[in-house]
Amino acid sequence: MQRIFLDANVLLSAAYRPGAGLVQLGRLKDTRFFTSRYAHWEATANLECEEQRLRLDELSGKLQFCEAGSRTPPREVSLPDKDMPILLAALAASCTHLLTGDLRHFGPYLGKKIEGMFVTLPGDYLKTRHRESIRE
Repeated sequence: MQRIFLDANVLLSAAYRPGAGLVQLGRLKDTRFFTSRYAHWEATANLECEEQRLRLDELSGKLQFCEAGSRTPPREVSLPDKDMPILLAALAASCTHLLTGDLRHFGPYLGKKIEGMFVTLPGDYLKTRHRESIRE
């Protein structure tokens, strides 16, 4: 069972337009999806219209919410204050993957593990899952 945490920018992208490619995530088997109230709030704040907010609300119904709590940041990670709650919530949820499009701040960690959790772009994650399904 894979446990996937969706960063705010991934939520935003999924809600931004009808038929977004990220809708494929919801079709994956043996996968649970997580986000935080903080990420949800950030995505909502950046949507432009009510239709997009409704799409985000629909998507949110399929997510489990987990918060960062009082967890201590990993020593090897340096992130801005606004991004650390995303990482900490993903770790608190024991996620196997953190999906983010934030190249500026999470870029140095893409393709790497932080406390056993892979940090990856949504498209890269979907490609990997597709290759795995072909092998099965």
